[in-house]
Amino acid sequence: MRHTDEGTCRLLKRHGWSWQQPDRRAIERDDDAADVWKKEVRPLVRASRRPEADGSSSRTRPVSR
Repeated sequence: MRHTDEGTCRLLKRHGWSWQQPDRRAIERDDDAADVWKKEVRPLVRASRRPEADGSSSRTRPVSR
């Protein structure tokens, strides 16, 4: 038996289901800990990547001061 997309949606709805895919996330995921990390730790990690002084990407020509 074959169903159209519309017919499949109606059939699913009739049984109390929906046409959706579940979120793919780990069962062990701790959303509260992830939120804390995003708000407190991530800005510190991102900020530390910036150089403190002007630099040069050239190995042969250092920055003259």
